[in-house]
Amino acid sequence: MFAFSMTSPAEVISDLSEKMKRRRIDAGLTQRDLAAKAGVSYGSLRLFEETGKISLEALVKIAFVLEAEAEFGHLFPPRPPKTIDDVVGRPVRQRVRKK
Repeated sequence: MFAFSMTSPAEVISDLSEKMKRRRIDAGLTQRDLAAKAGVSYGSLRLFEETGKISLEALVKIAFVLEAEAEFGHLFPPRPPKTIDDVVGRPVRQRVRKK
């Protein structure tokens, strides 16, 4: 599971790109190898490792090649209930209305 305790989005992005790079190297893949296997451009992969910028689709494709796709299931877990009313008798919200 992801254990981000960073202080800014930039730190989360940097940490994520570093972890992906480490996993790529541990798998014995060059940037070109991983890009080809994932079906993303070499430039996109390189840019991600250098700056953290990448599309979500490309990131997911890379995660599948590196066998890290299950981690995406942990990104947005439901918040734990705070009161008994949150647990009992309250329908699940489908959207938020403007006030």
